[in-house]
Amino acid sequence: MRFRICFLLLGILAARLAVLPAQGDQTGGLLAIMAGELERNFAILREKADPPVYFMAYAITENEVASVSASYGALTGQSANCSRTLDVTVRVGSRALDNYRAVRGERVSFTPGSPVALDNEPRAIRLRLWLDTDQVYRQAAERLIKIKTNTQVRVAAEDTSADFSEESPATHRADPPPLDFPAEQWAARLRKISAVLGRHPEILTSSASASAQREVKYLVTSEGARLQHGRGFARVVLNASTRAEDGMNLFAGETFEAVDSSGLPDDRALASAAAKVAKQLVALLHAPVAEPFVGPAILSGRASGVFFHEIFGHRIEGHRQKDETEGQTFTKSVGGPVLPPFLSVLFDPTRRKEGGIDLNGWYAFDDEGVPAQPIRVVDNGILKAFLMSRTPIAGFPKSNGHGRRQPGREIVSRQSNLIVESARQVSDKELRKMLIDEIKRQNKPYGLFFEQVTGGFTTTARAALQAFKVIPIVVYRVYPDGRPDELIRGVDIVGTPLASFAKILATSSRTEVFNGYCGAESGSVPVSAVAPAMLVSEIEIEKKAKSQDRPPLLPAPSGKEERP
Repeated sequence: MRFRICFLLLGILAARLAVLPAQGDQTGGLLAIMAGELERNFAILREKADPPVYFMAYAITENEVASVSASYGALTGQSANCSRTLDVTVRVGSRALDNYRAVRGERVSFTPGSPVALDNEPRAIRLRLWLDTDQVYRQAAERLIKIKTNTQVRVAAEDTSADFSEESPATHRADPPPLDFPAEQWAARLRKISAVLGRHPEILTSSASASAQREVKYLVTSEGARLQHGRGFARVVLNASTRAEDGMNLFAGETFEAVDSSGLPDDRALASAAAKVAKQLVALLHAPVAEPFVGPAILSGRASGVFFHEIFGHRIEGHRQKDETEGQTFTKSVGGPVLPPFLSVLFDPTRRKEGGIDLNGWYAFDDEGVPAQPIRVVDNGILKAFLMSRTPIAGFPKSNGHGRRQPGREIVSRQSNLIVESARQVSDKELRKMLIDEIKRQNKPYGLFFEQVTGGFTTTARAALQAFKVIPIVVYRVYPDGRPDELIRGVDIVGTPLASFAKILATSSRTEVFNGYCGAESGSVPVSAVAPAMLVSEIEIEKKAKSQDRPPLLPAPSGKEERP
């Protein structure tokens, strides 16, 4: 069973940086070393190897990261490090059929994802490139033989498109600004913020962390691509958890993201957020447990962003349309309606901000060296395109800049910045009135409002249920008779994609941003979702799983200073 999992209130291990910059020959540079070794190895493997190589790529990802964390007013962690990871791509055969062809859902990994020297010392780097190239070529040649045998004894694939597209090689060289994370200042700040979280005796664990990272990607290919580019990212994560008397584990949290630490909130805003998280968690502790329910609901902008990411976004990733073990929900739907006619969906990795908020899913080039570009996949409800890497599918022979991976993994098509646009917009007040009217029309005792979510997952494999789950944190019952909204706990949203899309009635005129990391076949990649709040005529919730353990038997320490 294949799961696509998004972790949305995750703290990246948190980040002025004590990491040593790469040393060595700075005049030739890392790109020149990589290019020289690639040209040497490619020439040999193309002329003398059997089967010959027709494409090669070397990618090195340099990652500087620093973090500080605190709990109950005390520092719990502080770190800074720098690493480089090498990924090697070797393609043997031809663009029409090569060693990367997926056979009946079999996914392969060739790259070792090896650590490589931080110093730009030519011999050290070239040796690593040479050894990994030899290893990857051997694996590639062996698999090509298996693929050719397989095509002779298995039924023909429905999609007979090529295995690798031809793209214009890009050249670009730019570095993100140096990583600047004043760790000592953040340590002092987080001590104060974590103390705010820890004031409530009902809370069992809580933490505040801050991190910053600087990622630089280097790519050279046998086609002539020469790329050096990157990005910065910073985050503050506030987390708190507790356990109810019935054994249910409860969680509340808040995150703030920016391209660098200077864009993160000030102490006043963080203290206010910490107080809100603590208050929210204590309220959840005393809230009634939800019962299974089907009825009308409003999903906040952040909740609807996760909703679209899970139930729609993964199903229009290009490689899933070619893989016959996938459910292929929309493979035959191009040119037809897949969403209500007032909705459009755009993926735009070139967009860096939305409403003043930095987006996590932006990049200049994808991991195959294709320039980032916006792609409208749904226009007024009609499916127009898929998210494409350099793996062609029927009707879509070219990449649109969505080949992505975590270092050490193989590239597949992945989401970037998902943006939901609506032509049926109303104010938040009017959307709530429409919810009340829908509750009355269906003669339901109440409806639901999903204010905050932490993530979700979906299954897309054909052999599994075509279903999804979104994991809310803050959910309210909304009563049609004017009673105050009632906070409830223990809720998971469940459903199937095609049925869920048909239930969308209208959206708010105000969008919200959800930043996170999404995990799938090519590892964890940064993503964003920008969406308005959404009214649905029907949504299903189920009870959340809970542990059998009760809260601690011993009373918590008083927190008062003990004196002899």
